[in-house]
Amino acid sequence: MKVIFNEKFNKSADFLVRHCGYGQIRDNKTNQISYVKRLRSDFYPRFHLYVNSENPLVLNLHLDQKKASYEGFTAHSGDYDSEIVKQEAQRIYNIIIAEGKEGEKEEEGKEREEAGFWARLFGKKE
Repeated sequence: MKVIFNEKFNKSADFLVRHCGYGQIRDNKTNQISYVKRLRSDFYPRFHLYVNSENPLVLNLHLDQKKASYEGFTAHSGDYDSEIVKQEAQRIYNIIIAEGKEGEKEEEGKEREEAGFWARLFGKKE
């Protein structure tokens, strides 16, 4: 399932995905980076997330049910649009959007801090 964000964020995609509880992994064969979030202490099942681009931020999410069954193949039992994947996609979306709004508040706070005492007290005049 694709999760697409048209907003621009001040923080990196890596930071945003990690903020959602995902850990970074690297495929030893392809050297590709992706992110996973385990559902319990075992390696599987787990949510698996790929970041495709920075702007717009596009995330590809699926649920790995088990490890690939055949050596040399990457095929596995994966859910791409089940209800649990949709719920996780919505959770990720909500967290990242909230984090983006928090970043906007931080920028406003920086502008306010840069203003002098009287400008903060009476407001900036443009």
